[in-house]
Amino acid sequence: MSKVFEYAKNLLSRESVTPEDAGCQDWLAEKLSNLGFINEPMQFGKVKNLWSRYGKDKKLFVFAGHTDVVPTGPLASWDTKPFSPTIKNGFLYARGAADMKSSIAAMLVAFAQFLKYNPEPKIDLGVLITADEEGPAIDGTVKVIDVLEKRKEKIDWCLVGEPTARNEAGDIVKNGRRGSLNADLTINGVQGHVAYPHLLKNPVHQAVQALANLTSTAWDNGNKFFPPTSLQISNINAGTGATNVTPETLEVTFNFRFSTEQTVDSLKAKTKNILDQHELDYKIDWFLSGSPFITKTGILLDAATYAIDKACAIKTEISTTGGTSDGRFIAPTGAQVLELGPSNATIHKVNERIKLADLDKLVNIYAHILEYLNSNA
Repeated sequence: MSKVFEYAKNLLSRESVTPEDAGCQDWLAEKLSNLGFINEPMQFGKVKNLWSRYGKDKKLFVFAGHTDVVPTGPLASWDTKPFSPTIKNGFLYARGAADMKSSIAAMLVAFAQFLKYNPEPKIDLGVLITADEEGPAIDGTVKVIDVLEKRKEKIDWCLVGEPTARNEAGDIVKNGRRGSLNADLTINGVQGHVAYPHLLKNPVHQAVQALANLTSTAWDNGNKFFPPTSLQISNINAGTGATNVTPETLEVTFNFRFSTEQTVDSLKAKTKNILDQHELDYKIDWFLSGSPFITKTGILLDAATYAIDKACAIKTEISTTGGTSDGRFIAPTGAQVLELGPSNATIHKVNERIKLADLDKLVNIYAHILEYLNSNA
């Protein structure tokens, strides 16, 4: 049993459904301490976080990740027990295998290998782990970054171990993410009997054309790094359940995934303009999940492409597709931020799994990144 498999199995055996940590961070802190890292647990509310550092005065490379996982869903749908890591047909099955405990295990082994040959490295090393990535993400990485910023502890390079690959580890590196802006729209009407339309104001009828305009609008054309901004309606709710009563209100939830061609203010303004054109009586509440970020160039991107070529003999694809990650909290500090991990094909699904071969690939990729940064920083 390889060291990375042993570590992954330990983490995957823990039922750390968000926001629980189930001892993952204590175990990780012990392993890091044995390597010479100085651990600093940070708890905010009920959420456990771990900040750990090796060195204190050089340029800082940080591995960021999360020990929490999403719920399993119906156990009967799983082929294996989700918290009993199982090898089957060349895959390691478990909740969190891809998202993202295997990446944590691989980075831990890569740190050990790197420090064995570089006990006094030319760079500092850091680890930022949270148990609040799959949940609201309000007491996790964002709070740790606040602490680091206040004491002027700057991250130069950050690698987030999120599952980024399409087929095998290394085939895709994420060098940025689109922003995510959520809206809760309430359109007001007048409830009434369907047989007396002159006495009512049906908010569904009023909203139909406005929603059609919102969903058909071309917000921008994207750019070299990002696809065009998109809007998706995720929920619509109205009515009392009776067939002969029109609703008083219509509630709509929608989300923008936006490129750097847009700002939060520009999206809000364009949305307001469309809604106002239809003379609706409405209220809208906004919630920003994260702004877009991009690492266009830099030594970290060079290190990643070099490492993947060395470890996997493939040319990686640089992409900004997909959802959000905790990189959105780290990039605004000025750090170069990349995401690199195993395949995301089964994340959040039943029978989540990772190719066994990708465990060692990740170790090699991460180790080569450390060596490159250490040689070229």
